Amino acid sequence: MASCFKYMATPDGAAIRHGFWRSRGSVRRGTLVLLSGRSEFLEKYGETIGLLNARGWDVCSFDWRGQGLSTRMIANRHKGHIEDYEVYLGDLDRFLHEVVLRRAVRPVAALAHSMGAHILLRYLARRGDLFTRVVLTAPMVDIYARRLPISLVRMMTRAALRLGGERAYAPGEGGYRPLSRRRFKNNRLTADEERYARPHRLIARNPDLALGGVTFGWLRATFDSIDALASPGVAASISTPMLIVSSGDDHVVPAAAQTALCAALPDCRFVSVPGARHEILMEQDPLRAVFWRAFDGFMSAGPAAMPPGRPGHSESMAESASQRA
Repeated sequence: MASCFKYMATPDGAAIRHGFWRSRGSVRRGTLVLLSGRSEFLEKYGETIGLLNARGWDVCSFDWRGQGLSTRMIANRHKGHIEDYEVYLGDLDRFLHEVVLRRAVRPVAALAHSMGAHILLRYLARRGDLFTRVVLTAPMVDIYARRLPISLVRMMTRAALRLGGERAYAPGEGGYRPLSRRRFKNNRLTADEERYARPHRLIARNPDLALGGVTFGWLRATFDSIDALASPGVAASISTPMLIVSSGDDHVVPAAAQTALCAALPDCRFVSVPGARHEILMEQDPLRAVFWRAFDGFMSAGPAAMPPGRPGHSESMAESASQRA
């Protein structure tokens, strides 16, 4: 993968690492923009990129500012920090226009996970004309706190900011912790031990990839952006055909919030994958098979080939995909 990496400069002096991987198949489906979640980096998606290339998709992706090998936001590289999601939105817009659209084979679609899916939704509310189709996995339209009610976390965040603690770790957060069996047993991301270990092995080879927990500043910016996405009329303004694949055992992003989002979108299909944890693309093979069958069907379907994603459709679609897998 490393031979494909380049850097994009931003007006404020940041360097955004990105990559472009061409499909070598005889059939070129188009270009797919892959947007990762919080704390992730390009190398983590090597398997996914290979599977997309094999399906005929050229793939382009980048490390969000503040993670991977893009410019970090503050001196402590382990702190997940952002002051305003407008920074993310600006970087995404620049990446699309300076990198993707100059090299893309049309059509251009997107696959986005968690925080990346949230940022893409915010972007689509402003620029809905760039993508023909979008697939979201576990979109971060709300978040769970580890042990505290989210209302209390919001209140604590406001108090910490008043005391000047914007760059302090939020409760329960800290620096990056290396791989251990105990961490796998208690993790909320995947039940696949090999795929859970893979990014940790990559970090062991290049410690600069490591990222720890989030700051109060990240929480404030995230809550502000979640509220902006939930504002009246925002979801209804996103007309891009969309597939949301929700993990049935997600303890990072509430499934109910994802269902509500799909119901508010004009053209949304919804698939729930029972038993899957937050990172469906990194899950065990039978669970990933449900995702890939839904992805392939959505990318190949005409406008009316799948029913609108409203409560009541998700279970039957997941069961059907499970049987085919």
